[in-house]
Amino acid sequence: MSRMHVIVVGCGRVGRELSMALDRDGHTVSVMDKDRNAFHELPKEFTGKAILGFGFDREHLEQAGIHQADAVAAVTNGDNSNILTARIARMTYEVPYVVARIYDPRRAVIYRQLGIATVAAVAWTTDQVLRRLFPEKSVAEWTDGSGMVSLIERALPDSWAGKRLVELEEGGRFRLVALTRGGQARLCGPELVGQEGDILHLIVRNDARQEMEDRMSAGPDLDR
Repeated sequence: MSRMHVIVVGCGRVGRELSMALDRDGHTVSVMDKDRNAFHELPKEFTGKAILGFGFDREHLEQAGIHQADAVAAVTNGDNSNILTARIARMTYEVPYVVARIYDPRRAVIYRQLGIATVAAVAWTTDQVLRRLFPEKSVAEWTDGSGMVSLIERALPDSWAGKRLVELEEGGRFRLVALTRGGQARLCGPELVGQEGDILHLIVRNDARQEMEDRMSAGPDLDR
């Protein structure tokens, strides 16, 4: 990985851990917060730059090196501040990689359409709990910026054990790309046969998710 200059806006728990990880990986980091006390938790070995200020203030962003920035992560506790910071970084300074932390997952689709990646902590935690309570439930791991295609994780239904998994696919609608078996991930080929306990990873058009679920529930078609 090439060395990048990253601006992290917010020096709370998430911002601090992110800044430290980036610094350890050899990237240059500017971490920004409106509260001077937030920087006290940074370790002595942190080599990055601490900026007292706001991520939506252009003067403060320029102090943080926004003109040289390869990436900006807005991870304060405020949705509006994070989104405003992300929009300025993306649209005014044309930073190539921008992500905003949000608490209201309903906003995610709107911001993806603006080319801003979002991480909804509450939604992510909810998904993690649901997939353990109901392993047969499909969970979206990733959705593209247009909101049209998702990467779905789902446990293999019992009826598909011992069957060729290529039969799960439906042309350009949904396709099996990988599975996890015994804790090991593997890419899928046309001869792969399902086993009990497999976790499937499928690329799915969002308008075909119900169609995919119906195919899963119906079981293999012996005439195909």
